[in-house]
Amino acid sequence: MIALISYYADLAIGLVLAFLLLSLLVSGINEGIVRLLAIRSKFLWAYLRDTFDGAEKPDGESPPARFLDRFLRSFKGLGHRLRAPLMELLPPPAQGRSRLPASVLGVFARLPFGRDPRPRFSPGPAPADGGGAGESLSGGSLTDLLHERLREIDHGKRGKTTIADIPPVRFAVAVMEIATEHGGVEALMRDLDRMKSPLYRPLKAVWDRVEHDAESFRRGVGEWFDGEMERLSILYRRYVRWVVAVLAVAVTLLFGADALEYGKNLLRDNAYRSGVSAFAQSGPEALAPITRECGPEQDAYACVTDVLSTPAFVKIFANAPVSVTMGEGGGDGGDGDGGPAWVSNWGGWWDRLSSPGHWPGFLVTALALLFGAPFWWDLLRRITGLRSRGVGGAEK
Repeated sequence: MIALISYYADLAIGLVLAFLLLSLLVSGINEGIVRLLAIRSKFLWAYLRDTFDGAEKPDGESPPARFLDRFLRSFKGLGHRLRAPLMELLPPPAQGRSRLPASVLGVFARLPFGRDPRPRFSPGPAPADGGGAGESLSGGSLTDLLHERLREIDHGKRGKTTIADIPPVRFAVAVMEIATEHGGVEALMRDLDRMKSPLYRPLKAVWDRVEHDAESFRRGVGEWFDGEMERLSILYRRYVRWVVAVLAVAVTLLFGADALEYGKNLLRDNAYRSGVSAFAQSGPEALAPITRECGPEQDAYACVTDVLSTPAFVKIFANAPVSVTMGEGGGDGGDGDGGPAWVSNWGGWWDRLSSPGHWPGFLVTALALLFGAPFWWDLLRRITGLRSRGVGGAEK
């Protein structure tokens, strides 16, 4: 009974640790893509431009979008059917279009490679006074005016702002600074209404609710913006979840990680060890199940050492097209120092992927990776009894 419990504990810990490592790889690849394409920052400023300046107009659309539009129109019937799924990549209609993407294609194609919604980075400080604020409101972009008030929390990347998160309190202070420089909240409301800015309605609702009290208005704007950022975060996570799912499948197939096979390998390892224990009484015949795992010409004792020194957990990661082994012969140079050696396994990896028997295990692994690294780390801590340490080293 104790041995059975130990077996299930080993199985659970091994699976959770494997899922944790693969989930960390998925999260790292996703974070690298997001940072490389500046998707978080562009997502935020696409929302701000929609909220401050209104819909995106077709003027000044990028050459690739215009080329794709002309290309699809040349195919008539087929092009018309393709326009619907590719609408995010085409120029906006005459009445305008939201800058916020409405599909995963928009998040990872139009947003990174289309017209950049972010303001240009400026190394100068925020304006010290309200000079020219009225002209900026009437003739310029409200989003750029907001960015002027946020320069102290900004740094540049390729000439554009990298701000991907604006604290609600800082946003409310920026709005109050713009209102003060423009002659007060009432004057700001009048100009926003005249300019048909989408920002007018939420700010007017807050202004009326607080009965025209400036301090209450500042707090109300911060609360409204905090709610908008929460809604935006939910929308962003919904899109990114699809990308994480694709990456989970890709990582699973890359490593050929069959979660169901792991359980069978662990059980077989236990059987091998039992066979070795019985070797003293039964003789060389007890090694027969193990030697089947190795080449026909390999020494039986070397075979036992090789099989038992490669536990089931390591075998999860040993099915990639290229892997690293530590052998007696060393690396490719064969210097005999026992160093790492790169082993190519393209044929075996493809046979594994094309074998329907592994597909259920691949599916289980890919679904497990969708839970994310934090989930598997927390589960590993609970199983193993590890405890997090808070500030000052005190155990929680």
